[in-house]
Amino acid sequence: MTWEAFHHRGDVLHRVFDEVRVRRDGVLPMDLPGVAETFRDELDLLGALQLRWSSRLSGKIERELSNQPMDLEAAVIAAWRATADELPGIREIQDHYRSEPVDTAMSQAMAKAAAKERQLLAVMAGRVSALEVDEHGARVGAAIEAAARDGYQLPEPDPTPGNVRFLDRIRAALAA
Repeated sequence: MTWEAFHHRGDVLHRVFDEVRVRRDGVLPMDLPGVAETFRDELDLLGALQLRWSSRLSGKIERELSNQPMDLEAAVIAAWRATADELPGIREIQDHYRSEPVDTAMSQAMAKAAAKERQLLAVMAGRVSALEVDEHGARVGAAIEAAARDGYQLPEPDPTPGNVRFLDRIRAALAA
């Protein structure tokens, strides 16, 4: 991938992140300009969104564990919820395509991503060893994820027209 292609992909991804934050319908924005040219298919875009979620979740877990190191499971649950608060559109897309994948490849990819995320939750909560990468860890992580979801609701969509980023507002003001 060339440097220009890398930056173009990043620009398209930022537009996708903004769009899913506004749309909040759980559907990949394949109709967004640049998406079809930048991503091979729905699975490719879903993978990029999954990476964003996983990276943010890992960082939130580390931060929460440094704030409350005595209750690891509560810290992991708080981190999952904080990530969902920050990336509700991505969470909705993940949930939608976990339950309704478009094909077998997506079904397998989402199952693998869910198992890895649940393993991470279990390990970081101190409930299993990092060496125990197995179904037990995934089950324990699923229970932690269920606890994080229990009573939790994603934040309501921002009613502000356009939900425009600060940098976009500056660009608009300079152009005017």
